[in-house]
Formats: sequence, C-alpha cells, structure tokens
Amino acid sequence: MASVALGIFESRDQAERSVQELRNKGFDQEISVVAHDDNKGQSSGLSMKKDTDSTMDGITTGGVLGGVAGLAVGAGALFIPGIGPLIAAGPIAGLLSGAVTGGIAGGLIDWGIPAEESHHYEEDIKQGKTLVAVHSGGPKLDDAAHILRQHGAHDVKSY
Repeated sequence: MASVALGIFESRDQAERSVQELRNKGFDQEISVVAHDDNKGQSSGLSMKKDTDSTMDGITTGGVLGGVAGLAVGAGALFIPGIGPLIAAGPIAGLLSGAVTGGIAGGLIDWGIPAEESHHYEEDIKQGKTLVAVHSGGPKLDDAAHILRQHGAHDVKSY
C-alpha cells in the first residue's frame, strides 16, 4: 500500500498554493517541503508559527522558503554536500538531516522511493524546483496526489 505522494513544482507559488489546499483538506503534519535555499542559509527567517492565512510565510520573500507555517515537524536549513543549502520542513526535514552523505536521494530511498526516481527528484531540487510530499494512506493519498497535480506539480507519483 502506498504511503507517500510526491510532486515537483516549477514555482514556489504553485507549491504554496498546493500546500494551502492540502491543509484546507485536513492534511497538516503529513506535508513535507524541500527547496533549494537561494539565500544560501543567510537569514532564511524560518518560522514555525501557525498562520491560517499563509501556509508558507515568506515562500516568495527572497526566493526561499522563509517560513513554513503549520509544518511544525522539524523544519530548518540544511547543507548537503554536492547539493548545497536547502530549506526543508515536515517529516522529510529530520530524514534529510541524517542523510547528509546520501543527499536528498538517499533520504527518499529510505522512504521507499526507487533510487533512479530519487536521483531525478534530487536533480530537480538542485535546479531550483520545489518538492512537496504527503505521507498518508488509502484514499487520502489519492486525494493528495490529485491536489498536487491540480496545482501544477509534475512527476507526481505515489509510493
């Protein structure tokens, strides 16, 4: 049975809108976001303040995920050799902080994502795209994948 749905967004605005809709549909702690930190770790302003008006405060400020409101499970700035500075929030943040040598792909492989696809997602993030993942099961996972697609995510798959 699938447990995670992932999608890649070309723009952070698209990612923000999808996360907002996911939260409106009852997803919260299940949502993870990973993006390249264009500010290179300088004053990313990561805030864990829950704010119902904006899911990802500062997502467009300075071109980084400046704050990821409502995603209170382990958020922060990371530096992964070969990839560079990242902002990660949600369950994936803890996974990636322990996967420095394996990079993003290593963390995704730990989630059960096939290696080839994990490397593809990692390359997308290196190129400045944003990954949104949702941990769930059954029909809820299908709903999450549908919401990701609705908001412009590509490479949406459930694993």
